[in-house]
Amino acid sequence: MIPIGRICAINRYPVKSMAGVSSETAALGWHGLAGDRRFAFRRLGDAGSFPWLTASRLPDLLRYRPVEFEERGGEPSPTHVLTPSGSRFGLQSAELRDEIAERLGSPVEMMWLRNGIFDDAAVSLIAGTTIAHLGREGGLELDPRRFRANIVIESDAPEPFHEDAWVGKVLVFGDADSAGPAVSVTQRDLRCSMINLDPDTAEQDARVMKTVARLNAAHAGVYATVVRCGAVRVGDRVGVVREASQ
Repeated sequence: MIPIGRICAINRYPVKSMAGVSSETAALGWHGLAGDRRFAFRRLGDAGSFPWLTASRLPDLLRYRPVEFEERGGEPSPTHVLTPSGSRFGLQSAELRDEIAERLGSPVEMMWLRNGIFDDAAVSLIAGTTIAHLGREGGLELDPRRFRANIVIESDAPEPFHEDAWVGKVLVFGDADSAGPAVSVTQRDLRCSMINLDPDTAEQDARVMKTVARLNAAHAGVYATVVRCGAVRVGDRVGVVREASQ
């Protein structure tokens, strides 16, 4: 195994486009981190291939925070949501549904999907060096939460965007050489305007996306699929084992 760094943050997003939850450890299963993006609001009347409500359409969705977790299907699942105004509503309550619908201007319903609702793949990763470089080049203080990655890696390499070189390879987590949980990196993460949104205020700053577009053709981080399950922990070593096709 060729070492490339260590895990410095683990994040899951119980409700698609709502605030995330950081943890020191998480179970990595066939459908990503346990409890990640298992809930989403569906836009009623939308017959398209992607009816899920995201912060690209409703930026204030980032300011809603899932809270009070319980086990559901063996995974941590929120029972309530803390709203920007400080109200606490049940996750699947009429009050939360109606508030979101009013902000959006069209009806929605909360849905649970056992295997999650993902844009491209079940796991997203980014290196801290990439985020730091984007901040320097754009003259910005970038909160890593803007990038909504499941796993943030403190990389041994100083150069940014070296995640691009992970595509087609397998990354292994932990100190047990090739026996730890592992993901196959499938593609670069093509970014959208969501990274312009401040994770606390939902205010937009177009300089973020412009900087990513200018420096790396709008890509930052990578997507991956799980090839071996297990627990991942902050501080775990990360290494490249082999080409994914071998």
